[in-house]
Amino acid sequence: MSVNPEKTLQSERFVQALHTLDQAQPFVKQLYQNNFFQEASRLMDSMDGMQMLYQYADQFDQAGVFEGGPWEDPSKLQPNLVNGSLRVDGLESVVTILSELRMLSIAKERQQHEKVTTTMAKKYLYEVMALNLDFIFPEETEQARIEQGKETERAQRLFQVIVDELSLKAISRTLIQEIKRLSIQRPIMVNRIHLMIHKGEQLLHTDVDEQDREELQQFHGAISRLTPLSQTHSEFPAYRSQLKTLSETELRQEAEAFSESMRETGLVSPYHAILVRYLNRFKPEMLPEALKLNNKGTANFEEHRPLIQELIKVAIHPPTSQSLYGLARMLERGVLSHFPVIPSLRRLIELDLQPDVRKTLLEAFPDTDGLTANDILVAGILSVLGQPLGIGQGLNPTCQSARALSLWSIHAPGHLLHLIARAARDGDIDLTFEGDRIHSRFLPGGLTPELHKELDPVSLVLVPHLDRIYAEMIRRVQFRLDDPHKWVNPAFYGEWIPRGFTKVFDHFTGNVTDFSPFVRLFYATHHPEYNEGYELIYPNPVGICVTTVHGKMLGFHAVSIQRIKKDPDGEYRIYFYNPNNDSSQNWGQGIEPAVQGHGEVEGESSLPFHEFVSRLYAFHYNPYEQGDAFAVEDSIVEKVEELARNSWGQEYHWTGKNTLG
Repeated sequence: MSVNPEKTLQSERFVQALHTLDQAQPFVKQLYQNNFFQEASRLMDSMDGMQMLYQYADQFDQAGVFEGGPWEDPSKLQPNLVNGSLRVDGLESVVTILSELRMLSIAKERQQHEKVTTTMAKKYLYEVMALNLDFIFPEETEQARIEQGKETERAQRLFQVIVDELSLKAISRTLIQEIKRLSIQRPIMVNRIHLMIHKGEQLLHTDVDEQDREELQQFHGAISRLTPLSQTHSEFPAYRSQLKTLSETELRQEAEAFSESMRETGLVSPYHAILVRYLNRFKPEMLPEALKLNNKGTANFEEHRPLIQELIKVAIHPPTSQSLYGLARMLERGVLSHFPVIPSLRRLIELDLQPDVRKTLLEAFPDTDGLTANDILVAGILSVLGQPLGIGQGLNPTCQSARALSLWSIHAPGHLLHLIARAARDGDIDLTFEGDRIHSRFLPGGLTPELHKELDPVSLVLVPHLDRIYAEMIRRVQFRLDDPHKWVNPAFYGEWIPRGFTKVFDHFTGNVTDFSPFVRLFYATHHPEYNEGYELIYPNPVGICVTTVHGKMLGFHAVSIQRIKKDPDGEYRIYFYNPNNDSSQNWGQGIEPAVQGHGEVEGESSLPFHEFVSRLYAFHYNPYEQGDAFAVEDSIVEKVEELARNSWGQEYHWTGKNTLG
């Protein structure tokens, strides 16, 4: 086994820096701390380095690593400050990591401290873990995407060490709540949920609370051996062989158990895929039960049974089992009733893929047991057609493209399938912009030249092309006297987008201008009590200002308003699609998009009407379908403006007609 000379040198320099600091007289230790921090910082950039730091953590106090600084007395450290400190670029995040490793050393009885006992250190670290699940299980939120960098990656390595050394038992309830919160959103990509479940599996063998154990077992079963039969036959071939011996009644029981679990959690076991493949061959009439289809889904299955059976044969395998949920939802959505869909699906099954497309799909899904790239792509298509609000941009700044996939999946599945086929087979797609056809093949990198590959198969194939075309459209109109999205969005997304457009920012100065008329126009075109009763027919792409838990501006983001109606409590809410895989975030000021409990459908987020408007900065509207803007009460506009001014608005100069002056 070869030794990396650079890593060896880094280790030696770190040990020497620690020794030098340890030998220094107390009154000059601070002169040697910076050199030590620099050497420690280099080790933090690899997992091996982070583990080495932990091995020496019991020597930090004695050497004077924290002497004279805020971290010197560990009894005064506050768990709620750790997250923010870890995200700061520079010395603060470095010393925070060293401090947490020192506390872990105390918790594991590798050292003793006069002010912090082992029990105190464990309690502290458990609270830190509960407050930092985003580092233990990396998120795919807009904030995570924007802030992803060296500090975030180091923090993730730190928590890998902490979790490896300490049990998750103390945060089992927090972990379960997080699994529930994510799974209820029904994302297509469930990697993060699986990671949480697998990490939580260790708690099943501890004296964890019985309710926690049952819920963890439910989620663990949902993605693995759910039924007694699958638990008895842990190997896939043995399980399939045993299915042949079951009576029809026993097969129905097996099918019911898996389908109930799938519907309840949105997660699919690979054994479920094996069962469905077996039924597809020998008992196809039982497939509606195995998918727990409603009446509409069952009718669609019966109408298109040969095609469904072929899709199962091609796309449903243990590695692609999650697409079973997409298949079930696709049937219930009635997608196959759109005329172009059926021939388009048949074409994609045997499509001659570009070599680079084939390579991308196989590399992104390596554990596929000999599946072809076509199998993977068709599986991804089933998920997208079944879960249009489950499409996520991952850690890429491609919310525009993800939003397009979602809209087309809902309203133009034939168009979407045509674009997928062209991208996969020809390595090119084209869209028309102001009379010109723009081909993706001839364009440079776009907004995301290097695509983060943790995406669904459809996004992997199509998003790079959409991203390049969108960037080219923006480039062509960037010097016009208004926001480029005014022209680009209708051309990019299609005829569903209204031609009216407005925003809060002045195109030349960047100032917030005429905020009050902006709010009144949105109410007059979107709120049912002010817009003459016009209903939203198609999703409306709008721009929002994303803010942190403290209400501070993070950046701009693209979402789609899906519908506007009263929630079960009688309050008007805006239900919207957020291309993030995790949409229940905290935007500060008590504004927290909900993903359940207020009438949301799968994949939707929602907010009270005025709270959503407080984060809005641009929207499309139909100028022929609006009420009277002057009818919107001043008190409403003032409430929205106050929220906006005291959050993202602090970053801008306000001019023009603003209610608050």
